[in-house]
Amino acid sequence: MRSETIEMQQELYEKALYEYQEKPDDPDAIVWLGRRTAYLGRYRDSIGIYSMGIEKHPENPILYRHRGNRYISLRRFDLAIDDFERAAKLIKGKPDIVEPDGIPNERNTPVSSLHFNIWYHLGLSYYVSGRFDEALKAYKECLAVSRNPDKLVATSHWLYMTLRRLGLVEEAKSVLDPISAEMDIIENGNYHECLLMYKGELNFDQLLEAARGMGALGMVTTGYGVANWFLYNGEKVKAVGILNEILSTGSWAGFGYIAAEADLRRLI
Repeated sequence: MRSETIEMQQELYEKALYEYQEKPDDPDAIVWLGRRTAYLGRYRDSIGIYSMGIEKHPENPILYRHRGNRYISLRRFDLAIDDFERAAKLIKGKPDIVEPDGIPNERNTPVSSLHFNIWYHLGLSYYVSGRFDEALKAYKECLAVSRNPDKLVATSHWLYMTLRRLGLVEEAKSVLDPISAEMDIIENGNYHECLLMYKGELNFDQLLEAARGMGALGMVTTGYGVANWFLYNGEKVKAVGILNEILSTGSWAGFGYIAAEADLRRLI
């Protein structure tokens, strides 16, 4: 994280802390204090904040959703699954709501939502646990609420990889049907490019070199997709090499990094 970003996040944390102190029982104030604490890398502290909020508001799915996210960061996948499954039950039959960004994107347009994030992160929790059948069910639920291009490419990327892990090649190909180069993507460009690679519209070697040039974020996100592509196509040595390259970035909070860790435990 750049120094100016750290300074900005510290200021936003102090604002969230003040608002929480003014309204300590307000669930929104608790959520934002937890989020701002996590953005400073204090994941255990943020889990404590969400847990305190859950004691006060045990039927609030947003608190479970965010605590589950931080459990993923700490590799407590079983606890993350428990939280996301609980959140999924709590949102059943209720309308989806937009989730504001911690730092707005370049268009100041939030692209994610509560239902999307619950199913997306539940799918990820299953995926990194090697529970691919359950990940598939979660990602299909997520696809049903992926109603903008950014959500669609994010879900489709992980859904495609899950299907390939299960050997469901034809079903995986069908996931790519709605994906095109002309899609208006705001945030999830790396996932979009991976999907175009899976379709054969981008070259995997060129994509990997471009990812290396983008630094840690590109390598963790795009590199993980390329590693999987090699794995599906029987080139385990190449896949393992890229997975190790992802770990060498040190970007341990990235989902691709976490998934690479989990894969290497199973592959080696």
